[in-house]
Amino acid sequence: MGTASTAEGRDHLSFLIARAGDGDDAAFSELYALTSRKMRKTARTVCASGTEVEDILQDAYLKIWRNAPNFDPDRSSPISWMSVIVRNTAIDTFRLKTLPTTDLDLALLVPEPTPDSDFDYDRARPIAATAIRQLPDDRQALLSLAYIEGESRQSLSERFGVPVGTIKTWLRRTLETVRSDCAAFEAQAAG
Repeated sequence: MGTASTAEGRDHLSFLIARAGDGDDAAFSELYALTSRKMRKTARTVCASGTEVEDILQDAYLKIWRNAPNFDPDRSSPISWMSVIVRNTAIDTFRLKTLPTTDLDLALLVPEPTPDSDFDYDRARPIAATAIRQLPDDRQALLSLAYIEGESRQSLSERFGVPVGTIKTWLRRTLETVRSDCAAFEAQAAG
């Protein structure tokens, strides 16, 4: 990857990223071949495990592929841009391991429904599904990514281009909206 330090090397990597942004698999393969060694070293600065590094690289190169159309060679060099993506992916992976699992622990304390339970889950499911379908598409996607896919708040922040605090607020407000809509539907049905 010695040519990356030259102007010609930077231009070639920028060209490959642009081609990858247009969906060119061969350009992306070449980009990977030219940069993976450097990106592997970048990932290793955050975590030392070889298996983790390979997982991080896979996630990072997927992000590079997805974000290639947004790369601007006038704002940063290709290697710097890619290194930031790899480093942030590694940090996110590390943070996920160290995040407290309080929410998960509390969720595990919720009792399984029993046949003699007062709560009618069969009745609640379509009510909740209707409330969720009434949300704007981006809020539906946010709920799905956070609670079904398990995507981190940091990752959601990058995906939606807003601070982590905003993601937390959106999730809280979206859940409050769903809860409120479900309660309103229940009150309407009872009245």
